[in-house]
Amino acid sequence: MKPNIENFLGCDAAFEEADIVLFGAPFDSTTSFRPGARFGPSAMRHESFGLETFSPYQNKDLSEKKVFDSGDLELCIGDAALALSAIEARTEEILSSGKFPLLLGGEHLVTLGAFRAVFKKYPEVHVIQFDAHCDLRDDYLGAKLSHACVMRRCHDLTGDGKIHQFCIRSGDRAEFEFARAHTDLCPFGFDGLEALTKALQRDNAPVYLTIDLDCLDPALFSGTGTPEAGGVSFSELLSAIFTVCKNTRLVGADLNELAPALDASGVSTAAACKTLRELILAL
Repeated sequence: MKPNIENFLGCDAAFEEADIVLFGAPFDSTTSFRPGARFGPSAMRHESFGLETFSPYQNKDLSEKKVFDSGDLELCIGDAALALSAIEARTEEILSSGKFPLLLGGEHLVTLGAFRAVFKKYPEVHVIQFDAHCDLRDDYLGAKLSHACVMRRCHDLTGDGKIHQFCIRSGDRAEFEFARAHTDLCPFGFDGLEALTKALQRDNAPVYLTIDLDCLDPALFSGTGTPEAGGVSFSELLSAIFTVCKNTRLVGADLNELAPALDASGVSTAAACKTLRELILAL
């Protein structure tokens, strides 16, 4: 892999020496409300230079970490299946090199591509999802590959008891009924997260973390395609990220659903950049 022209702040290690490989999936073709998430990865890179590499939250610095930014994949915007195949192939390449894949979306469907690769290597993997939405529809307007269905497609792989959902505050009745029967649903916030992560730690279970930034209160993060009133604070999200990174054996992660043009103030992009910095350092 060749280095990207514009890296996320401090993520300029060579591929061979890197522990973490960052890559973007600029895809939002199944967005059901407001498009624009395809521009999220490039916006985070560009705006990251408004941050410091140093985190006072963790007393760590990105300049001391070995992270390679491979840039954005060139995806077939009009074909979700082809886009997911490209994401899966890149994730497999990263995993086969013994490195940690960190995916930037794009809409939430991009998670499925990365997770397929992770599941092949770690078939006992659990998913921890931070999200406003269940994403458990079996189809959305007839489409099985939709950001509204991404966790249902992950469940097709994992089966029951492996998907743990936090901050959920939106979905149709059938999704909530499915969640109560088949997933570990923890609505509205992060209650139960620490107990879950410690249980997974005891079992040494592999974990994939997927963060849909619309878990945040839209009063703080309006630049997303499907905002939902309510949500958690930035501090609560950071604390949850730190808990997962500290207590579990993470094998992959993603951060998605920033649509930068939907917040002209730039505050949402700034929040996404800071979340990414803290996630990388916590990893």
